[in-house]
Amino acid sequence: MVPPVQEIPRVIHLLTQSPPSLQRATLEKYFTPSASFTHPFCRTGSFEGSRWLIWCIYRWYKIMSPRIELKVDGVAFDEKNLALYVSLHQTFRIFLVPFFAAHVYLTTVLKLVRLPPPPPPPQASYTESMGPYVAPNDGIHRDQPLKSEEKRLYYIRSQNDLYQVNELFKFFSPLGIVSGLLVLWQLVSTGLCVLGAAVFWPVSWVEENVIGGNRERGLGDAVRG
Repeated sequence: MVPPVQEIPRVIHLLTQSPPSLQRATLEKYFTPSASFTHPFCRTGSFEGSRWLIWCIYRWYKIMSPRIELKVDGVAFDEKNLALYVSLHQTFRIFLVPFFAAHVYLTTVLKLVRLPPPPPPPQASYTESMGPYVAPNDGIHRDQPLKSEEKRLYYIRSQNDLYQVNELFKFFSPLGIVSGLLVLWQLVSTGLCVLGAAVFWPVSWVEENVIGGNRERGLGDAVRG
């Protein structure tokens, strides 16, 4: 991929919305042979040939939900650490379960690696009757080597799909009951945090006025001065 930020939305759509042959060709073009895939429901690990397992996962994903609605909301590229952060949302439907639709949001972390592109296929040989090959006189210097950076492309070496817990439960709750209960629990938990902060305010006072907020000093060190 060059550049990855502009190209990755197209790659994601090809992986999730294309027929099997194009889906596999996309994996072979943009993923390394030892690429890994991590999801809350499955993982492949990384070894030579693990890309085939990723293809099987995407195949089953497409079989379960033949028509997937997906939109990439944003892409961020950490060039120093060679990582892409892609936020997206999708509508996942299981064809065997009528009226089921999971509208979920997730963030995908793609770790990249820069490698030279694969060599082009060998040119067909010509017979003596055809004569020697003569390069066209178009002014392009084909024997001029490219710079090393120009030769290297970005490939995906790992994919990690991250879901909030309530988003994950949408896959199990067609009517949103479980995810709704989880949101309710999260609100209750926030209320307990407020209660705990109010009840145990002396602990914060000691940290602020005695220990000084320095986590490397314990209460005993503060008492000793």
